[in-house]
Amino acid sequence: MVQSLGSPSRINEYTAETPILVLGLPGVPGFNAFFNLRALYPGLTLGAGPPNAPELTAAGSPFGPGIVAADPENPRELAALFEAHDIKTVLDASGWCALKSCEFDPALARRLNVDIGRHAMEEARRRGARLIRLSTDLVFDGNPYVRDGRECAGGYREDSPVSPVTVYGKMMAEAESIIMEGYPEAAILRIALPMGPSLNGHAGAVDWIESRFRKGKPATLYYDEVRSNLYVQDLNRVLAHFCGNDARGIWHVGGPRPLSLYQVAQVINRLGNYPPELLMGCPRAAAGPMPPRAGDVGMNTDKLTAALPPGTLRPWPADETHVPTDREWHARREADFPSGAVARHLYGDGWPGAWDHPIALVPGAGD
Repeated sequence: MVQSLGSPSRINEYTAETPILVLGLPGVPGFNAFFNLRALYPGLTLGAGPPNAPELTAAGSPFGPGIVAADPENPRELAALFEAHDIKTVLDASGWCALKSCEFDPALARRLNVDIGRHAMEEARRRGARLIRLSTDLVFDGNPYVRDGRECAGGYREDSPVSPVTVYGKMMAEAESIIMEGYPEAAILRIALPMGPSLNGHAGAVDWIESRFRKGKPATLYYDEVRSNLYVQDLNRVLAHFCGNDARGIWHVGGPRPLSLYQVAQVINRLGNYPPELLMGCPRAAAGPMPPRAGDVGMNTDKLTAALPPGTLRPWPADETHVPTDREWHARREADFPSGAVARHLYGDGWPGAWDHPIALVPGAGD
């Protein structure tokens, strides 16, 4: 049974088998999930700090306890990590979502998007551990399709045929199949675009776009690439539920307000008080062939919504006045937003009262 969310001081409401291991800390989902789970299960949450992210485990690191140097690409090292800490629950947020880089280096894309997941699955299966694997909405192409005799866009369900257009999407879809076949007890969560802070300050959607604007550089986003964007705060809540339940199979995780990448950038441009002329837009067909771009990959989340407390997945952004109404919305301004509005309003909701807002959890998130 799915547990209701409380605060970090009410650990007894959670039923996760511990210790918990989080893989994929360099990415936005894994990075944020680690700090949330560490708050819920202090001393019982472990994060694997890979060699390509030495800042996670460096002496004097601001990221605190629970992160250990370990290379999840090395199956022996991963197995030793499981054994040494008697891991009972695994959150596998591994993956490399650099679309263009994956196109140019499919061998590396396979190691990061397929092989780590396979190794984690094999170790979880060997130990009978709970396994939650994060996948992506980009297992779909986002092009119009026919359902029940009607042409549709977005609204993909868990049983919709996958149709990835990128190497990244193809690898993630392959990993799904391998994990489901090898360990049917696992849960695979296809997540939309998570809005939250990143380790390096420019890996996430919000961070990358804002890093361009902050430097006075333009950012070009697409009018017709649509995602079911969600607060990373809400994704963390979903992951906390799945760590504590025995749900299996594929689940879609996304917010109820799909927006285009251009609209996402409009919100960031406006709340950050950045010059409107820095934001540029175009259709994805004008982006060139590399990497190929998906269209409307909005997801139907009815299955998940029915299993969670009402309001767990909120619209992003939550404030209706922060939602673009047209392509020039961001340029119409009456007054500036307070400093830090992007982090407060777009990483999560309920600041400063919410203990699980990323600013409260992630070192340096509000800087």
